[in-house]
Amino acid sequence: MSDVARFAEWDPGVRAGKQVEGSGPGVGAAYDLLLAGGQTFRYRVESFEPNARYYMVARTSRFVSLDTVTVEKHGEHTLVTYDAELRTRGLVGKLPLVDWGLQRIFNRIGARASAGLARFLDGAVAA
Repeated sequence: MSDVARFAEWDPGVRAGKQVEGSGPGVGAAYDLLLAGGQTFRYRVESFEPNARYYMVARTSRFVSLDTVTVEKHGEHTLVTYDAELRTRGLVGKLPLVDWGLQRIFNRIGARASAGLARFLDGAVAA
């Protein structure tokens, strides 16, 4: 989960990824993810706890994406939680209807990514 460059292997919304700063996962690592819509988001890891949690942020001229990944052991199982928040920036970010519509679209994208991640990890999506 900490190799962000591999997100395209499970997230249908990501076409390709590569690490552009740092060597391996950790604070300060940066990754370019080419999204299905053609835009590239550069994610920077801002906090990192090996095998437990990391937080990364991508900023573009129109959006900010705040992503937290946690990994927790539960008996014989492992719970992976990917929490992402996409915000608009600039004048568009001041229009509540735009954020409402964006959230609906982002929820559908997230559902496809969840299903892909469950398949990739040979698991299931938790309710």
